[in-house]
Amino acid sequence: MRQKAATFVCISMMGLFVLSACGNSNEDAGTESEGENHQGDIVLELWQNDASEKEKVYQDAIARFEDKNPGVTVNMQYIPNDDYKQRMVVAMSGGDPPDVFFSWGGSWLKEFADAGQVVSLNDYDIDFDKFLDVALTNTTFEDEVYGLPLGLTQTLFFYNKEIFNEYGLEEPQTYDEFLEIVDTLKENDIIPITLTNQTKWPGTYYLMYFADRLGGEDLFQGAFNRDGTGFDDESYVKAGEYIQDLVDRGAFNPGFNGVPYDAGQGRQLLYSGQSAMMLMTNTFISSVRTEAPEFEEKLGMFEFPEIAEGNGDPSNVGGATSPVWSVSSATEHPDLAVELINELTSIETAEDYVNRTGSIAAIKDIETDDPFIKRIDEIAANANDIHMPYDQTLPPALAELHLDTTQQLFGKTLTPEEAASQMEEKAKELLD
Repeated sequence: MRQKAATFVCISMMGLFVLSACGNSNEDAGTESEGENHQGDIVLELWQNDASEKEKVYQDAIARFEDKNPGVTVNMQYIPNDDYKQRMVVAMSGGDPPDVFFSWGGSWLKEFADAGQVVSLNDYDIDFDKFLDVALTNTTFEDEVYGLPLGLTQTLFFYNKEIFNEYGLEEPQTYDEFLEIVDTLKENDIIPITLTNQTKWPGTYYLMYFADRLGGEDLFQGAFNRDGTGFDDESYVKAGEYIQDLVDRGAFNPGFNGVPYDAGQGRQLLYSGQSAMMLMTNTFISSVRTEAPEFEEKLGMFEFPEIAEGNGDPSNVGGATSPVWSVSSATEHPDLAVELINELTSIETAEDYVNRTGSIAAIKDIETDDPFIKRIDEIAANANDIHMPYDQTLPPALAELHLDTTQQLFGKTLTPEEAASQMEEKAKELLD
């Protein structure tokens, strides 16, 4: 099986992508007319895993949809990230999924699409041209579009500027400078980095960045496409060594492999000044604005630093599509469900999403005065490559092994060589 992972050269995440994975269909496939009065009560179930201000943005979009469709109600259910994937798998396999659901695109959505559990959107009256190519590509499989992306994320280091100023620290450009910061903070009884790795995915950001900085963007492509390097390449082994060096330095909070992200105690370490840094997607900004708005004036961010011995481009950045809205093929009201996801990705919704949550839109030409988003857009504009998370690109069994082995690297229950070897053996089984 040979596939192309969703990596790409980024010109600008806000609006300079001019290509589209799918042309705009002008054919009306029977979507409900705006303002039609539906006889009887129709309830559409929607599942998503964004809380805080993002959830309020979705609620406002739903209210607009309901105003246009009297007699239709949307029941939106928030499910925390740590439980969401399993709940969706169970619902899909049990034949009782929601009408509309949230995803990250990539291989996770593709599994449902391949099983015939997601509605193809190609024949609906949707303006596909408004979406950034980088985002729509991640929801398109075999030329069929299975989801509409609203947002994009970038993974960056967020830090407490007040702590940095107190100890005379500056944003690091190199990894050696980063280690000096870690050591200085440790010496002054400040937890250098918060890690909430109970659900495994937060730790994978380190593995992916180390691998990229050491081996370059072609490293993963070669291992995934089976036409170059493997997952047992020296750069993956070294990435594991870098992870375990941070553990040995005491860079992370105690018990990090048992701390969940969704519960928020990890973020509280930053808000309270007990911890100084966290590697996370820019969704962290929205969390700050909801949970600790007074912390925003202390909030800074920097890119993952350059590694001197590496071959990777230091401008490369990790990113993802989120949320992606899709329609279950089990819905009794596909036309209404498609109309709903159209509203959830409308220009008005995208503007609210950007300006109210500190997020990046997957839709072109959305303007913002938010200084964080302007900085993130600048980082994207200068990026040579934006790489999607491995667990959203790899086949599910290999993605799960990636999560497991990376967590074990942090727990030091696997050596870097063992982790890399296990990944390569599974890749041979699934990808060759």
